[in-house]
Amino acid sequence: MRNTAIALAIAGLGVAGLYGCDVKKTQEGNVTIPKYEVEKKQSGDVTLPKYDVTAPDVKVSKTEKEVTVPKVTTEKETITVPKVEVIPADQKAAEKK
Repeated sequence: MRNTAIALAIAGLGVAGLYGCDVKKTQEGNVTIPKYEVEKKQSGDVTLPKYDVTAPDVKVSKTEKEVTVPKVTTEKETITVPKVEVIPADQKAAEKK
């Protein structure tokens, strides 16, 4: 239980870190696509095979069975988890002014 809470706290830190980012493009990108020449050598002909399929009959019904089922209990426990406060980049820049 404690490991799960810690894992969730760490995942929350990662998401919170992305929330406050301010992204600015600093350079234009460029992509040069290669050019190809293709020549047709012959025409194609496709004939797909045919199949006769007989599907099975499926009948679904209900029946009652007695099975052993585990009982799960929980209890409350106080643990220490990290607390994170995020100041977004635009608010951070406004505070500096």
